Amino acid sequence: MFRVKDTILSEEIATARFACDLPRCKGACCVVGDAGAPVVKGEVPVLHKAYRLLKDELRPEAIEVAEREGVVQGDQKAGYEISCVDGAECVFVQYDEEDVAYCTIQKAFIEGRFSWEKPISCHLFPLRLKRIADFDYANFEYVPKLCSAACEKGKEEDVFLAEFLEVPLVRRYGKEWFKEFLNSCKEIREKELNAT
Repeated sequence: MFRVKDTILSEEIATARFACDLPRCKGACCVVGDAGAPVVKGEVPVLHKAYRLLKDELRPEAIEVAEREGVVQGDQKAGYEISCVDGAECVFVQYDEEDVAYCTIQKAFIEGRFSWEKPISCHLFPLRLKRIADFDYANFEYVPKLCSAACEKGKEEDVFLAEFLEVPLVRRYGKEWFKEFLNSCKEIREKELNAT
């Protein structure tokens, strides 16, 4: 483990190689799992706004779930998560002509139709944060079914998970934090290299 300001991170975050390979994984992180993406309380009204704006673009089964169960489920005590279709696909998932799952919210953001990219937990995946007391604890949540293609591509292209997640990490913690984080990652890699 290593610490950057008020965040405790597993060393695997510094050393793992990772680069999304959508053609191979087909956007599995949006459709595989036993629960919806975790969201924080402040994101809930933004997700409701996104649903109102993008409802006509969503799949009929997703609209049915959102209308019946709500766009977001949970509460402050248990935590919040985005609703899913059949306990798998996020209600905001769409599919392209290659059958790759993509986020309707992110597509609207890229097209300039929505001012928010997606929940921070989705943006940071495969990093998972857990807030305990005044600290964030960050772990690399490696799920072979979801991450193996990205890990293989990361090795092939020599891309580290830490650098791959620069945009969401800067979004979450800021540029100064990221700079300190990257320096720590490089030190950990150097130690690992010298130990072998």
